[in-house]
Amino acid sequence: MTRPRLPRLRATTRLAALTVAIVGVLLTVATPASAAVPTGRYVALGDSYTAGPLIPTQVDLNCLRSNRNYPSLVAASAGSSSFADVSCSGATTDDILYGGSGQLGSAVPPQLNAVTSTTALVTVQIGGNDIGFAGIIGECAQASLSSPLGSPCKNRYTAGGVDQLQARIVAATPKVTAVLQGVRRAAPGARVMVLGYPAILPDTGYGCWPVVPIAYQDVPYLRGVEKSLNAMLASAASANGATYADVYGPSIGRDACKGSGTRWIEGLVPQNSAAPFHPNARGEQGMANTLLSTLAN
Repeated sequence: MTRPRLPRLRATTRLAALTVAIVGVLLTVATPASAAVPTGRYVALGDSYTAGPLIPTQVDLNCLRSNRNYPSLVAASAGSSSFADVSCSGATTDDILYGGSGQLGSAVPPQLNAVTSTTALVTVQIGGNDIGFAGIIGECAQASLSSPLGSPCKNRYTAGGVDQLQARIVAATPKVTAVLQGVRRAAPGARVMVLGYPAILPDTGYGCWPVVPIAYQDVPYLRGVEKSLNAMLASAASANGATYADVYGPSIGRDACKGSGTRWIEGLVPQNSAAPFHPNARGEQGMANTLLSTLAN
């Protein structure tokens, strides 16, 4: 292809034109990730990792929802024309589809009701409670007291040669699929994003008992369970026309064993305002950044 001939320019004119071109390139490179986020109606569905329990300021005590959770941060960055955060601590896939009750016992309608035909963006972070997240953490922490160097939790959940937690993940797959299909029916034109879960325990090694009371040999096992859950969520997203946002990778090195000024996830005794074994404000910001970056790609 022959390049068109340009008219001669004086040196100063050529320099000015070159400067404008360079500035234009730099401005393009520097455009924030949020520029690619849909700016229409945004609906956030999810559990406590979405809601942000005990992170100031709590705007819904029944669902322990913060106005500094990642959906709120994304909505503000995107300039969403309308925003509905219906995430609720303790939620399962059934709560998204059929409704339930919150932490104060008050009824919570199906989260899916917030998704309308005009919705432009839907984020979904669910599945942890379907496999029994809270119970697993509590049981494994308790078991570690009797065998801090062993694998009492793994022994319990794999007794008889069947990994009960992996089986729970398999059983949760059609439930997550039902949620994503429900979202797609309610909002055919929306961009749907599925978020995984950030690293609770270190990505390598054997943890930091007793600061995080999970027995040394149980740490690799539970790390594998979380990765399996995230892999299932990624697969379900791909199979149902959604995009998976990997928040585990960016959270490596920011797990509950790290210092209070570094961690995204609090331990058994939080040092930042957050629920035990849940994201703090830094973690919510990290997930927001990851979501915005994923939307931009």
